[in-house]
Amino acid sequence: MKPSDANHLAAGSDVRRLYPIYSAMAREFVIELESCPPLGEDAQKSAHLVGETEEWLAKMDQRIKVHHLRQFVQTSPQINEDIIRDLLVHHLTRKMHGEDDRDKVDFLLVQLFSQSAPRDFSHSALTLETVAKVLEPVLGPYDTSLPESLQSLDQLLGEAQASKSLKALFTARIIERGRELKAHSGDAFYQPLSMAAIARFGFLVRSTFFRLMQEDLNSILDGLRQLEAQGVATLDCRKAQFAVDEPVGRLRMICQSWKVMFHAEYSSGQPLCILVDLRTAVEGALAQASQATSGKAEKAKLAKAAARSTSGAAGTEEFRVGE
Repeated sequence: MKPSDANHLAAGSDVRRLYPIYSAMAREFVIELESCPPLGEDAQKSAHLVGETEEWLAKMDQRIKVHHLRQFVQTSPQINEDIIRDLLVHHLTRKMHGEDDRDKVDFLLVQLFSQSAPRDFSHSALTLETVAKVLEPVLGPYDTSLPESLQSLDQLLGEAQASKSLKALFTARIIERGRELKAHSGDAFYQPLSMAAIARFGFLVRSTFFRLMQEDLNSILDGLRQLEAQGVATLDCRKAQFAVDEPVGRLRMICQSWKVMFHAEYSSGQPLCILVDLRTAVEGALAQASQATSGKAEKAKLAKAAARSTSGAAGTEEFRVGE
């Protein structure tokens, strides 16, 4: 795969832009690798210096994993649309592509589209052609037909958008099944239209993911408020890795903090599994509280009925005596 803009990313200027980014990642993730001489403005004139830097970048690529790249790109103030484009082109023009490279390209495609897509477009109207045109300056001209290995992405996308909760999304294994399709696509993954389809799938599933996550958090917070109003002070949240008697107020504060913490790339990682389990615990507590309330109401109803029956019997007896 040769991106159409690879030509304007001349070797010297390319490594000059990428070197400080990779150096920052090495510092942030404590990756110990002997640094190469700094690149100056005349780096293009020194093939030897450029070559050393390219070798250093290649070694760093082996040490930097996709979760490192994801965290850095999403949190570093050094990152902008141009840097994301440089990183994507850098990984696309590597001579060899392994599983880790594919995952990095997958992530960067979604990030680049998120940065460069028009702000006024509707998610429901986001066609494959629209995405391909937005990414064409980087990916190059695209074919008119999608490889068969990736044609099931639309079906998966439909399942994702029909999910009513994160639990439903995880249970259907949408994210994992999408990864399997991309892994089985082989070299077809790197075709321009394939990458556009992958970017579209990732962007829309991520949007669905964040919508469901927000709905789960809101549902938990609403449930906790209802439980507090009913006088419930603690919950058994062991399945969500909390205490057997976790204070409801503390759970509410944790959920508020999660609204900020979970602004990250979608995955079914441990923190989000905790969120799913916590919603289950809150819904279970609400159901128990509802049953308890119904039980009390039923008992009160029966007691009143019994009282009326007793009162009625006594009244009848008194009337008879009076006669």
